[in-house]
Amino acid sequence: MCHTTGCLVSGVYGDLWGMAKAKRKKRIEPTFGKPKSRGRAATLSVGPSDRVVPSQARRKRRKSRSGRRARSARRGGFFRVLRGLAYWSLVLVLWAGIAGIGIAAFYGAQLPSATTWAVPDRPPNVKIVAADGRLIANRGVTGGEAIGLHEMSPYIPQAVIAIEDRRFYSHFGLDPIGLARAMVENVMQGRLSQGGSTLTQQLAKNLFLEPDRTIERKVQEALLALWLEQKFTKDQILEMYLNRVYFGSGAYGVDAASQRYFNKSASDVTLAEAALLAGLLKAPSRLSPANDPQAAEARAQIVLGAMREENMIGDSELVAAISAPATRAAAYWTGSEHYVADRVMEELPGLIGNIGTDVVVHTTVDLGLQKQAGDTIRRLIDEQGKKLQVSQGALVSIDGSGAVRALVGGYDYANSQFDRASEARRQPGSAFKPFVYMAALEQGRTPQSVRNDAPVRIGNWTPSNYNGRYYGQVTLGESLARSLNSVAAQLVMEVGLKSVAEVARRMGIESDLKANASIALGTSEVTPMELTAAYVPFANGGLRPEVHLVDRVTSVDGKLLYKHERTQQPRVASLQIVGMMNSMLSGTIEYGTGKAADFGRPAAGKTGTTQDSRDAWFVGYTSRLVTGVWFGNDNNSATKATGGSLPALAWREFMAAAHKGVNVAALPGSWQPQPASAVQPGLVAGEARERQPAAQRAVGGPIPPADVGSAPQNRGLSIIDIILGRS
Repeated sequence: MCHTTGCLVSGVYGDLWGMAKAKRKKRIEPTFGKPKSRGRAATLSVGPSDRVVPSQARRKRRKSRSGRRARSARRGGFFRVLRGLAYWSLVLVLWAGIAGIGIAAFYGAQLPSATTWAVPDRPPNVKIVAADGRLIANRGVTGGEAIGLHEMSPYIPQAVIAIEDRRFYSHFGLDPIGLARAMVENVMQGRLSQGGSTLTQQLAKNLFLEPDRTIERKVQEALLALWLEQKFTKDQILEMYLNRVYFGSGAYGVDAASQRYFNKSASDVTLAEAALLAGLLKAPSRLSPANDPQAAEARAQIVLGAMREENMIGDSELVAAISAPATRAAAYWTGSEHYVADRVMEELPGLIGNIGTDVVVHTTVDLGLQKQAGDTIRRLIDEQGKKLQVSQGALVSIDGSGAVRALVGGYDYANSQFDRASEARRQPGSAFKPFVYMAALEQGRTPQSVRNDAPVRIGNWTPSNYNGRYYGQVTLGESLARSLNSVAAQLVMEVGLKSVAEVARRMGIESDLKANASIALGTSEVTPMELTAAYVPFANGGLRPEVHLVDRVTSVDGKLLYKHERTQQPRVASLQIVGMMNSMLSGTIEYGTGKAADFGRPAAGKTGTTQDSRDAWFVGYTSRLVTGVWFGNDNNSATKATGGSLPALAWREFMAAAHKGVNVAALPGSWQPQPASAVQPGLVAGEARERQPAAQRAVGGPIPPADVGSAPQNRGLSIIDIILGRS
């Protein structure tokens, strides 16, 4: 037994713990709905009256609070989605920006240093003008000259901006708004129908880059566009663009396109024409009015609508421009003046060397006569070509100084650019005979010398006259005017082949001449240019000038690069011989084979018709102008034309137009036929003169000196004399 305090506390605590355990052993459960036990007041029970039932208002308030919580939860979810989208969009934009910077840096590093960037020079243009300064053509890579923005029609830049880059004057070289619009439009249409490149970007591509559709090219294009915007003004960028962009059909630059499609300068372009040009930029080759004028016109109307939307034009201007009909441009540069331009380009490198900058070539061509010549050749072929089986023609006109005044190389330059005037070699036929007769005159004969026009045989060759008609005893003058082949054949054997060839070369024939008797009938081929040039000494009194087409060449600022020097012309025929030849050749027009060429002025010339009429010629002249005309076919097929038909008609029409308002002038030389009383009895006048001493044979002047012709030959009877019974 413990008497200490600890023992006492421990005992009490033990009793209390025991009582608590006894009470926990019996659990009292609540009951609902049972009657109360009178004997057990401490029993816990809950009845219906003890239930808490909320009121209708409280239920509504609770439901409203629950709805608000749901809606708030939904709104919170939507905003969370928006916040997520914004966040990830920002992330994507940042990463895209980083990637873009990286790509730009990568491809930009492949470009040369920006400090070395410079706009390349525009390919040089050759502006070719007539003697009066009017434009003939432009040649070069671009096909047109560069002109200032202030020089061109104001409709042109307006139309281009309206359809290609409406925000040109407000963007910085790149147009994000335009790019976004183009992307939306492409997505809506399901195809790539629009591009987002600005005019500055297009210029950058044209100046510096290849037209490859790659990321590298687009990145470099954007970088270069930004550089252009920093380096140049908006007007300068637009001007460079319009002078370099491709407009289809070989035309680079707005002036070349204006000349190509409308045959006018860009300064004279109308609203409708400007809209057409601007419309070509989308697809230059496909929309070219040379290929599809209807498609070009439809596109032009879209451009006009864009201009109206931008308030660049009014309703009345829109209606007037839309009503303009579609017209087809020629498939190629058209007009005979382009034969002149091509000839100039052939000669130019030899005159000034390499063409490194824009130049202006001043030609000797009279543009009015050039157009007259081209129209004449074309009209006559249109009217009579089918009947006479002729498809081509050529014309060359040269004045007494050697300046080419007109040159037509064919029926239609648009269909054939081959220059038949200076490049085609054809047999001249009887148009070569004047050199045979000139050789005979230089050896002492005169236009009054007589020969027997009859069938003749020279070896195996038996030349015959046209239609087989012979005239018997005729003078040389009459035989040349009537183009009698038998007499020409006799003369070539009398004077010798070498003498005839020497005269022809001295007068200006440069082609190879076949040394045979048929040279008398023009069987050696020549060009219309050289044959016409060889007649010039007959027109100017016996001098041979240097035939030239280019008078001078200057830079665009007027610096002289070349000038044709008018040197002293060598004399190739005496004035007396020229007078004799003019007397004989004028008979061709007065009563001979070229009567159709008569236009009421002192003139002379010669017809030429080759075998089967494959070539038909007329070369004639006044004291002011020498003109040669040829008709035939490129395939050398036979025709039904003669030198006295189409060529003579073309020559007359052209020469009549060329001499309007020009004073009448006689042909040079003063030879007159000798009176019959001066002829010795029993001799024909011409034969009597041949037997006179040289000093007495001269009429109107001495026999030409040795430097312009052979001295007269005192010779015995030839084989021809014996054959023809001369004594």
